[in-house]
Amino acid sequence: MIFRRLLVLLLLSGLAAPAFAQGKRAAKAASLDDTMLAAHAAFRAGDAVKLARASAGMEQHVLAPYLEYWRLKLRLEDMPQADIQSFLQSQAGSYVADRLRADWLKVLGKRSQWQAFERELGPLVTDDLDIRCYSWIARLERGDTSAFEEARVIWSEPKELPEGCATLAGRKVEAGEAGPDVVWQRLRLLLENGQMGAARRAFTHLPAGEAPDERLLSQASTTPQKFLAHPPGALERRAVREMVLLAFARLARSDPQAAAEALRGKAGARLSDADRRYLWGRIGFEASRRLQSEGLAWFKQAGDTGMSDEQLAWKARAALRAADWQAVRDAIDPMSALARQDPTWSYWYGRALGAQGNVEGARAYFTRISGQPNFYGLLAAEELGYVPTPPQPFHVASAAEVTAAARNPGLARALELYRLGLRTEGTREWFFTIRAMDDSQLLATAELARRHDIHDRVINTADRTSVTHNFKYRYLAPYRDIFREQARAFDIEEAWVLGLVRQESRFIVNAKSSAGAQGLMQLMPATARWVASRIGLNYSPARVVEVDTNVVLGTRYLKMVLDELGHPVLASAAYNAGPGRARRWRDSKPLEGAIYAESIPFNETRDYVKRVMANTVFYAHLYGGNPVPLKDRMGIIPARAPTDRFNENLP
Repeated sequence: MIFRRLLVLLLLSGLAAPAFAQGKRAAKAASLDDTMLAAHAAFRAGDAVKLARASAGMEQHVLAPYLEYWRLKLRLEDMPQADIQSFLQSQAGSYVADRLRADWLKVLGKRSQWQAFERELGPLVTDDLDIRCYSWIARLERGDTSAFEEARVIWSEPKELPEGCATLAGRKVEAGEAGPDVVWQRLRLLLENGQMGAARRAFTHLPAGEAPDERLLSQASTTPQKFLAHPPGALERRAVREMVLLAFARLARSDPQAAAEALRGKAGARLSDADRRYLWGRIGFEASRRLQSEGLAWFKQAGDTGMSDEQLAWKARAALRAADWQAVRDAIDPMSALARQDPTWSYWYGRALGAQGNVEGARAYFTRISGQPNFYGLLAAEELGYVPTPPQPFHVASAAEVTAAARNPGLARALELYRLGLRTEGTREWFFTIRAMDDSQLLATAELARRHDIHDRVINTADRTSVTHNFKYRYLAPYRDIFREQARAFDIEEAWVLGLVRQESRFIVNAKSSAGAQGLMQLMPATARWVASRIGLNYSPARVVEVDTNVVLGTRYLKMVLDELGHPVLASAAYNAGPGRARRWRDSKPLEGAIYAESIPFNETRDYVKRVMANTVFYAHLYGGNPVPLKDRMGIIPARAPTDRFNENLP
């Protein structure tokens, strides 16, 4: 009997030992996670003491290079150069080494240690405007004045310049490389963009006595209509005249019609022809962004005055809405070479040529972009008579390729950062690591991300391939059973829902926007609560990130918007920017869907709608949907009418 009990105890202890060991390992792993997160919190708080305490004993952790980087970063100004060099050498080629090198280069630039700066600059991968400015100063220090010409780009920055660039700007003015005209051009840019603090600092680059009076600046920027009703005299002074131009630009931003009337009045009559043409360009720009029909006419009054690419883009959009194909060409022709190469303007230039009877010219423009897997690439291919389909075959990485990806130190660090919830750092590490990969390596890395359920990295990594592709990765469809079920339940196209979610969250379950939208379908709390009340769903804020709940609420809301607006393009715009805006962006006449999408005033929503609709085409091809051409999907947007009636309660 005693022997039998002893045997039972031995057996029980043998069974308990692995479980105990497993529990101990889990507890240790949890403790390490807590330690790493505490170290990260200490770094974010700038607490070097807490960081050192949390880092103790973590030398073998996969994220040990981050702990060392954080330690060096917090005390970079005081760190011995030997410590910095040791880290850069031991972590050569890594993301954290590149980050530290960029940080260190800025310190060297501030200290004017140009020999050391140029020695460290060579291996840097990061493109940073501040460091570029310091590199131009370093070249000037050794007599290379060609740096002045390259540095002209800094004057077109519509915001405060970083420290190195501000120093360089001062050098340019002192050397006579940037006279008052150049300074005033920059001041106009800053003032037009509301960068008052940066503008006041830029005034110091003007010759003594040429800066504007602070009282005039305040009046022109805060009460422009009142200012223009009684404009100041002495317009022969540049500073006074520029304040009048500022007042016109500020008034145009809030009320283009009032600005146009003022320009035709006594305030405008005192300006030169060149200044009036400049202001018509500003008024046309602001009116076109508001989708006011007068915008194109006001643009035309600007004549051939120089405009930015952004102004010309809005001139082209106004011309599209007016069906003025010659004006479309006239807007695209003066764009910079880089802007003209954008698929947007290649497509619309081709359309303009085709509308004017130049079929061969149109085909040439469509051919340039027809192979690109994006909105305008798809439309261009359809114009050429092709039916775009995902390129086959889908490349599948071998086991050896995926194993090699898993052994990549940068990817290992990124995966650990994602696991810990440090998504921002994980994404930066991931991007840095894959930046020079070939197609096969990218697809192996995408498969690695898929195995770890990091859906956004699967999509974005596969999106980078240039010759060998796997569109099943690019257009991933996790949780498809749920999407299919809800699409059928609410009678909307599954491919459209998937295309929208791909753009909203890249299928990140706990995604949260800066505005507070949550989950796969990025629902705002108020919208989720409103929809839940309409369908009788037992709802609590904590449930909005649950996959089932989020998809039910999101697809139901999408169906409500579609039923209300009657067109998937309008519904897509409404999902991003609200039904009221989507309605207001229509025209008094029917509009081609692609023109409606291109002329959406919000940059984010414009890009969003085009991507959602292009995504839908690919999802329909890949997952057995209805392969409708993109142009047919875009269709015609009905005209707005005073008799339109809408559900004003729809959020």
